[in-house]
Amino acid sequence: MAMNGKRLWWKNGIIYQVYPRSFQDTNADGIGDLAGIIQHLDYLQELGIDGIWLSPINPSPDVDFGYDVSDYHTIDPKFGNLQDFDRLLSEAHKRGIHIILDLVLNHTSDQHRWFQESRMSRNNPYHDWYIWRDPAPGGSMPNNWRSWFGGPAWEFDEKLGQYYLHIFDKSQPDLNWRNPDVRATMLDIFRYWLNKGVDGFRLDVFNAWYKEADLRDNPKQTGFHLRNFEKIDHIYEISQPEMIPALQDIRKILDAYPDRYVVGETFLADAAQARTYIGDDRLHAAFDYGYANSPFSAKAFGKAIQYWDSLHGEQAWPNYFLNNHDTSRSSARYAGPDDDAKLKLLATMHLTVRGTPYLYYGEEIGMRNISLPYSQIQDPPGKRYWPLFKSRDGFRSPMQWNAHPFAGFSSVEPWLPVHPNYKVRNVTNQASTPASLLNFYKSLIALRRAHPALHAGNMDLIDTTNDSLLVYKRHTSEETTLVVLNFSKSMQSYTLPVDEFNHWDLIFTGNEPLTSQMTDSTLDLPPYGVAILLSQVV
Repeated sequence: MAMNGKRLWWKNGIIYQVYPRSFQDTNADGIGDLAGIIQHLDYLQELGIDGIWLSPINPSPDVDFGYDVSDYHTIDPKFGNLQDFDRLLSEAHKRGIHIILDLVLNHTSDQHRWFQESRMSRNNPYHDWYIWRDPAPGGSMPNNWRSWFGGPAWEFDEKLGQYYLHIFDKSQPDLNWRNPDVRATMLDIFRYWLNKGVDGFRLDVFNAWYKEADLRDNPKQTGFHLRNFEKIDHIYEISQPEMIPALQDIRKILDAYPDRYVVGETFLADAAQARTYIGDDRLHAAFDYGYANSPFSAKAFGKAIQYWDSLHGEQAWPNYFLNNHDTSRSSARYAGPDDDAKLKLLATMHLTVRGTPYLYYGEEIGMRNISLPYSQIQDPPGKRYWPLFKSRDGFRSPMQWNAHPFAGFSSVEPWLPVHPNYKVRNVTNQASTPASLLNFYKSLIALRRAHPALHAGNMDLIDTTNDSLLVYKRHTSEETTLVVLNFSKSMQSYTLPVDEFNHWDLIFTGNEPLTSQMTDSTLDLPPYGVAILLSQVV
């Protein structure tokens, strides 16, 4: 994946995920909208981000909150209309911000016109747009596949006397990508939005688009598993070889437009499998969950970074996330309710490793998960697996803008409750507090943008075996930066190489109250302290 030395917004910049329902409500219906995103573009520009990934904004019955699409060619009225989207594109582009759409092409809503036609009769032209099968001998389901949302992956239609496949909720029937008409229609969706000026796409569970042609039973897993979904080895409904030519065709479409970008979410695949989908003739990037799921230690994160970076080599560019709409907030996984020291440490690592960092709305102010009783759960897996899994709703709560009612998100009761800490933890409060997490992010992002080594340089991991300190270099031909991170709750010292010491300047130490210090050739880092040093070629 040749870069030719050009600064690319998706490679050298930062991408910020907006969950539209929860960002800003402007029409008092309790649900965020496109006008609300436009309202805060200046905030995002000031933060220093380069692109916005929008979770799905196509029309949807919202069984899975946008990931069940009923029309790929317009905007859900709850968010606005195509004119609002055009205005968002225009206003974002004026500020140097790019827009990435979330495309859900593995399945549609069962309310989509195509599926409604599909289940009219076996002879309907759209019947083969989905994966229908007759019952197995004896009337049982066609195979042993399970749904990610619980239960079997097959739903019986009494009228047709057939089952249809749904890897997710029964309201999300899987498309048949082996049908040439389906494939061509899906590719046209890319062209449609590119022609509107969209800058890129995130592909939802893209490696599940093709299923094995014979739909064979998956092998059973050994050992104890809480969920039935995990009791089988998922080899026949994901990562089929037909995905490669499909991605190649998608990439050809994108390459006909300047500076476009596509990233994929690999479903149930390991990092090595995800890497096979990245290259000059396929995806620009793919997500791997190993980094986000790391335990809180220098060794664990170091090994995850080392592995993902080594898979890419020098010709490809990794990407990293700590939070998203499917992942419990890092503040809940790693930090206490009020202490942001660990979050500042993670931010420093996240924004200085080699790769594109993704931020999730509210991450920059340390938003915490909300706690909901079962009666308020809206997320389908949360309803099914309660209390073992308490839903994704907890990390999709409204953005906390200020201390006004409902955190300034809306003038009415929002679709999900606002976290009770909003009167203290909000954008307005943190913007005026020098030592806040928000100001930490702003300073760090500005530093990252100012130094090519931090946003475009190669990376050398110095030590991945230390439980306390994670140390690595980022470097270009003009400058070298050294990043030292203390993952321990005690003071740590790091000795700089004597022959290099005179070349180092300490350029970032975090913000008050605890900062790192350099004396002679030694760095002293407080608990969870950070240090970034610079050496320039003279």
